[in-house]
Amino acid sequence: MVKELVENALDAGATRIEVDIEDGGARLIQVRDDGGGIAAEDLPLALAQHATSKIASLDDLEHVRTLGFRGEALASIASIARFALTSRRHDESTAWTIGATGEAPRPAQHPPGTTVEVRDLFYKVPARRKFLRAERTEFGHIDELIKAVALAQPRVEFRLTHNGKPVRLLRPAADDAALMARIGEIFGTDFPAQSLRIDHAGAGMRLSGWVGLPTASRAQADQQYFYVNGRLVRDRVVTHAVRQAYADVLFHGRHPAYALFLEIAPEAVDVNVHPAKSEVRFREGRLVHDFLYRTLNEALAQTRAGVGPHPVHLSSQSAHLPPPAGEGKDSLASQPWRAQSGLGLAVRESPADYAALLGTALPRSTSNTVASDETASNDVPPLGFALAQLAGIYVLAENANGLVLVDMHAAHERITYEKLKNARACDGIRSQLLLVPLSLAVSEREAACVEDHAQHLEALGFDIARGGQQSVIVKRYPGILEGADVAGLVRDVLADLVAHGNSRRLEETQNEILSTMACHGSIRANRRLTLPEMNALLREMEATERSGQCNHGRPTWVQLPVAELDKMFLRGR
Repeated sequence: MVKELVENALDAGATRIEVDIEDGGARLIQVRDDGGGIAAEDLPLALAQHATSKIASLDDLEHVRTLGFRGEALASIASIARFALTSRRHDESTAWTIGATGEAPRPAQHPPGTTVEVRDLFYKVPARRKFLRAERTEFGHIDELIKAVALAQPRVEFRLTHNGKPVRLLRPAADDAALMARIGEIFGTDFPAQSLRIDHAGAGMRLSGWVGLPTASRAQADQQYFYVNGRLVRDRVVTHAVRQAYADVLFHGRHPAYALFLEIAPEAVDVNVHPAKSEVRFREGRLVHDFLYRTLNEALAQTRAGVGPHPVHLSSQSAHLPPPAGEGKDSLASQPWRAQSGLGLAVRESPADYAALLGTALPRSTSNTVASDETASNDVPPLGFALAQLAGIYVLAENANGLVLVDMHAAHERITYEKLKNARACDGIRSQLLLVPLSLAVSEREAACVEDHAQHLEALGFDIARGGQQSVIVKRYPGILEGADVAGLVRDVLADLVAHGNSRRLEETQNEILSTMACHGSIRANRRLTLPEMNALLREMEATERSGQCNHGRPTWVQLPVAELDKMFLRGR
């Protein structure tokens, strides 16, 4: 009910919305706005069923740009509660109020805008009132709704009170600083510094917003907001795309936090498929899925070690990744390399070079940003230079900001894993012939899918033929999956093809195998590294995508700024 009333206020062009709640909404729900208002002669029509001023033709219904469009909310609310609607247009001197269907509007005192007052909820249908939750629970849902709506309407002020006490005040965000303050108030103060800024356009769509870093994931999926043309929705295509984008960097059982806004042509999405308008149906679901996945995957690939927990902006102009950190014209990473260390990492020509660099005082900076102008001018890489090894597990290094600690196994595991994936991408997927073709019973749709997606399956390394109305015959499978459950994998791939038109199931399965290989082939604890090997590890981390976390989502490095170290030792006090 609150959702419908707030959306009506937004459709009316409100810049300030006040929501007053009593007893969790059971006693009072009052929504006041400063929008365009309703003319006196239109008030009775506003309470009529299926009456709306937002749809004038069939074409308007097919190109819905407003949050509401059915004309059912006010009539439905008035039928089950004590109701009052008071409104005044900006060009009129008198406000008018109406209590229920059939009444004539009466003059009233009210500033320009509209107030909807709903008292004694469900008093006309007491059986429904029994199904209301506890006061705290119902108000919690209302508070969550206001936060969700406020994310999509940064220039609108929201005030929420409960039982006469102010609960939430979200002031208009006129600039980026105010916008980040609102984001921090809704997600938590740490989120702005632990997120990536997204802004990417393509294929007739635009995706913008914020996604949390993998290292800032949550135990619950309670901070996931997705909007289509400003409308908060939950959609399985979106959920699947986001989950796949995070699959390679998120710790098991964790969930990302995000606020994402998809702008798409209104005719390309059907918003009239759910009674609460909380679900949508995309006309090109596969295109939307791929656009979301590729955009988020590209943004997360930029989370290299050394970048720090600061937002990375993915602009619509940069379809490619920026050069890896530390690979500038005169940087250390661009200097000559001679041999491979025992880790499979390139080391510098002479360990003496590192000694000379380590003997040079690094610039001391109190800034939290590693890639500063001062750093670049002194050719100090983001992760700095190695100092020592601690407990046979951690590499200690010094950079322009202070102390860097690196989990050497986690870091080397990510480096090895990304190299294996790149090698697979270059060599392609090789097929392995089954000694005895495998016959599988599948659904009729899945069997037909084999014929429709023959080329796609072949590109994935499969040779599958239709064996009957509800059966398929598998002749070849990807060689890298030797020993895997081929029957289960084929069924999963076909299910994905039927549901989404494409499948990343094979890639995910291959990635699991490559991840295991990388884990077993990475540095083990208590292995003593030389300074050149430690520095080679740091340089590879700076140049490797997603190196901020290992294959399992654990962080690979942390930064302890000099200012924080000074605070620990009470320096300057």
